[in-house]
Amino acid sequence: MDAPFLFVDEVETAGRHCLVRLDLNVPLADGTVTDDTRIRRILPGLEALRQAGARIIILTHLGRPKGKVAPEFSVAPVAARLSELLCCPVPVEADLLGQGARDAVAGLADGDVVMMENLRFHPEEEANDPGFAATIAGLGDIYVGDAFSCTHRAHASVEALPRLMKVATAGRALGEELSALHAALASPARPVAAIVGGAKVSTKLQVLENLITKVDRLILGGGMANTFLLAAGQDIGASLVEADMVDTARAIAEKAAAHGCHIDLPEDFLVAQKLAEGVPHRVATPGDVSADEMILDAGPRSVAVSVAGLAGCRTIVWNGPMGAFEFPPFDTATNAVARAVAAATQAGQTMSVAGGGDTLAALANAGVSDQFSYVSTAGGAFLEWLEGRALPGVEALRRQT
Repeated sequence: MDAPFLFVDEVETAGRHCLVRLDLNVPLADGTVTDDTRIRRILPGLEALRQAGARIIILTHLGRPKGKVAPEFSVAPVAARLSELLCCPVPVEADLLGQGARDAVAGLADGDVVMMENLRFHPEEEANDPGFAATIAGLGDIYVGDAFSCTHRAHASVEALPRLMKVATAGRALGEELSALHAALASPARPVAAIVGGAKVSTKLQVLENLITKVDRLILGGGMANTFLLAAGQDIGASLVEADMVDTARAIAEKAAAHGCHIDLPEDFLVAQKLAEGVPHRVATPGDVSADEMILDAGPRSVAVSVAGLAGCRTIVWNGPMGAFEFPPFDTATNAVARAVAAATQAGQTMSVAGGGDTLAALANAGVSDQFSYVSTAGGAFLEWLEGRALPGVEALRRQT
């Protein structure tokens, strides 16, 4: 990889206190974890640390308590679920900055785990306060960053803390994410394609600006494709569109051509008079969309063209659905393309990375969530990576040379 990171597996952790920053911001209902996906994802890394004899101090946030202690945002239910999955006690220590934390850490034996109470109970966390970070740093010997989904935030436990530690490492899950993202855009096998969908050009402007300089083919779908269609002089009827972004879309298309990036726009569409499941709909072509009809998905010819265009690509990055997938049959294009990418991945023909927002739900709807090379659960961090931005929590882990 281009960044000289130190990975936790390269470090002797036996008997050493490891401050492990995780993102265990999971949904709760009635004091119980309702979706433990994020917890399960970090289990292999935690289990490896336990087996190595590390003394583990978990740091995480939960929800938005706004810098104040709020019982409904306690990490206790998260610790309880983690304890069940790890098959070991995971006590919660509320006194992060005082003697309670120091005593809890001093009492750890090799392989033991303690979870500190919600970092966001302290306003200093989101303020990236160096004194706050220094107090936490005094609890450990080794920092293990394993929360890619938080790396776009310059918070104390993500950015300041690792810079204060003598040994700052990337955890197993973070290492996998960095490796996948590096392979996708920094040093990809070519040709490279990106699939970008979603409602608005404005929310993904920087993503598009970055991708057209790095990929060979850009497939656009969802509402943002309508804005590009309008910019190309096509009639889109009553479809969702950002009229104020038409000139921007036209400029992006021109830049893409200058960079040798081919943009695929839908050549036919599924249209309907309203957005709802199972409504009357038809296939329309450019110039055939009525004033009262909305483009809600790509049509069969567009799907065939996209699938054919992706067939020879060795790297594929996906962010955003190609249509209103929540309302069948307007999930047809997303499902067909997702299954084609999954099949190519499983056949060893392509390396595929997906993430951000509705993308995970779209892949789940298509039944292929586990058939891509890597699916990122990081929302904002994944988008900022697509934008080409430096991520504070990643930069803080770079070895100093």
